[in-house]
Amino acid sequence: MVRAAPPKELETGALIDFLADGWGLPVEAVHYAAVGAGSYHWIVNDAEGRCGFATADDLDLKPWLGDTRESVLEGLSRSFGTAVALHNHGLGFVIAPIPTSSGETLHRFGSHYTVALFPFVAGEAGTFGRYETAERAALLAMLAQLHQATPVVASAARTVDLGVPGRGRLETALQELNQTWVGGPFSEPARKALAPHAAYVGELLSLFDRLYSDFATGSGDWVVTHGEPHGGNVMRTDEGYVLVDWDTVALAPRERDLWMLAGETTAYTDATGHEPDEAGVNFFRLAWDLEDIAAFTGELRSPHEHDEDTEKVYAALTYYVTSRDRWASLLDGH
Repeated sequence: MVRAAPPKELETGALIDFLADGWGLPVEAVHYAAVGAGSYHWIVNDAEGRCGFATADDLDLKPWLGDTRESVLEGLSRSFGTAVALHNHGLGFVIAPIPTSSGETLHRFGSHYTVALFPFVAGEAGTFGRYETAERAALLAMLAQLHQATPVVASAARTVDLGVPGRGRLETALQELNQTWVGGPFSEPARKALAPHAAYVGELLSLFDRLYSDFATGSGDWVVTHGEPHGGNVMRTDEGYVLVDWDTVALAPRERDLWMLAGETTAYTDATGHEPDEAGVNFFRLAWDLEDIAAFTGELRSPHEHDEDTEKVYAALTYYVTSRDRWASLLDGH
């Protein structure tokens, strides 16, 4: 979800000092930008008028990277290191972090957050859930190049876990629907939204297990994938299209990227010789839904405040658990 405001710990003065210490950057000003999803972002201007783009990540809110702050930190470092390697190999569309003064791809801020600095991209982002014709063509070409660059990062890239991040906590939540949830103001509304649809969520988990058996256990063709190449992560610049947001990069079946482009993928097949597997497309589409359900449930069961961000999380959770039509054909066996 887009974060409407930065955390209190990362107030302007602290961030300016942090960027100066970690990157030797003479920062003149930072401006919070409520863009993207999941992370916090600032446009950074230095004393010479140059721009950068700073990103802060909450180590408690990236379950696909690990289940502790230390494992998430390690996973995020590997992801950003993979992006740097791909960019340095000549994939100019990979917008990779600018190394710190000590050569790291990110810097830890206290125990809770990390900060990374990226080049500022002057361009226009697309829209989540749809692609313009030119945008689709450019993305298929970028994904073909990315997947074919697997040997460059095969030994360093993170390998994706094909399970549902946070599944255990979601199943615990489903077992505790008859108890009061006390994490914050949206805990009880989340419980009441989820309770009437607990059986449906259970059906989705069972469907996921069937698809895993049908596809994931036999998929041996793994490539380096972006993980979230939706329209919001595709930017059009004067020089062409680029891909941003590389914290999800990992080795995985190619359908991890291609499910979002379900439909016309002939150009990708022509470039790589591979056609998307329908079972794989369904598997990763469902994994996306379940990961969001698990993450949103976990966030609203944890300590939180009533703000614009948690309002959006609650609305998204409600949407997912009341949208059985998204999966009706597979759940009904058609």
